[in-house]
Amino acid sequence: VQLVESGGGLVQAGGSLRLSCAASGSIFRFNPMGWYRQAPGKERELVATISRGDSTNYADSVKGRFTVSRDNAKNTLYLQMNSLKPDDTALYYCAAARSYSDYEKSGEYDYWGQGTQVTVSS
Repeated sequence: VQLVESGGGLVQAGGSLRLSCAASGSIFRFNPMGWYRQAPGKERELVATISRGDSTNYADSVKGRFTVSRDNAKNTLYLQMNSLKPDDTALYYCAAARSYSDYEKSGEYDYWGQGTQVTVSS
């Protein structure tokens, strides 16, 4: 399965973007799926995750501003980002785990996308 992110770009502070992560195969069983980001000179960090049952988890820095969702029929993961700040500037990646039990043991995802750049100007 390949994951391809899209929807990044340049936006002014306070603006919105919607990222998409299209999978080449079914995402129905993927659990969890997530969005991560990496800013220059920083480590990759969690943005949000969503389980197969649509339970969500967010980094404190994005709570109330970002919303993660998945459309299994379209094999696509989304990240709606509102009230963007310059600190949100990063390369955003989507990730997917084939099995929650394996993910729980290893903490590792099986699939990663190549990333989409989000730049927020002040």
